Parts: sequence; C-alpha cells; structure tokens
Amino acid sequence: MHQFDKVEMYVYTTPEDAEAEHQRLLDWEKQWLTSLELPFRVVDLASGDLGSSATRKFDCEAWIPTQGKYRELTSTSNTTEFQSRRLSIRMREGKKVRPLATLNGTLCAVTRTIVAILENHQQADGSVRVPEALRPFLGGREVLEPVAR
Repeated sequence: MHQFDKVEMYVYTTPEDAEAEHQRLLDWEKQWLTSLELPFRVVDLASGDLGSSATRKFDCEAWIPTQGKYRELTSTSNTTEFQSRRLSIRMREGKKVRPLATLNGTLCAVTRTIVAILENHQQADGSVRVPEALRPFLGGREVLEPVAR
C-alpha cells in the first residue's frame, strides 16, 4: 500500500467554464510553489500520458538538487464530463438537466513538498532557511538549525 498526506482541490462547474477553472487551479498551484520559493516548471502533459478520465493535465515539477532533476509536486486535471457521467452527477439549468464538468488537483503532496523545501533551502552549515511564507507558522523563525548530538 502507498499512503501519503496531501491537500486536494475539486471543482464542479459548467462544461463551458471548465477550461477557465482549470487555469484557476493551476494558478493556485503556481502561487503556492512560488510562495515556498521553490524553483519549478509547469508541464502540459501529452495526451498519450493522460489517464482515461482526463482531457488535459498540468504537472508542476520542483527542482530536486540531490536527484539533479525536476520531480512532480502538484498536478491538476480537467476530466470534462467523464466523471460526472459515470457517477450520474448532473446540473440543472432551468428545466434542462445535463452533466457537469469536474476538475481536480493536488495543491500539496506534503512529504514531497517538505523534501523540496529542505533540498532547495538547505545551507552549507546544514541549517535550512525557512521560506518567508512559512515563518508565521514556525514562530517567526528564519532558519531551522540541526540538533547537535
């Protein structure tokens, strides 16, 4: 079994608004990674790399120095009406009933994000510079120091 903690995003919308909502989810992911001061890139996956439900998917990949490559941290998929049709989820517009579009994304895969922060913000002495966005949650600390044994 594979288990990890993550923060997921879900959108139910009209098919006409699905692409705009997809961009909104991607923008949130980019804002999140930027706030963590991580070097990252956005990959618009090729159709052959998509699962059966998605019509478009973006991955945000952060640079992992010890691996010398970018690794996926977040993703967002537009599944259009695929999931709502399979689950019989419909929307009503006046007297008309029709399937809606569903989108989903991972805003934060916690363990992977911690790895990216540690690797990209570690200093020569082993301490880790805390990204400004996280400082209020760590009592204002700017640096995490290794514990001497």
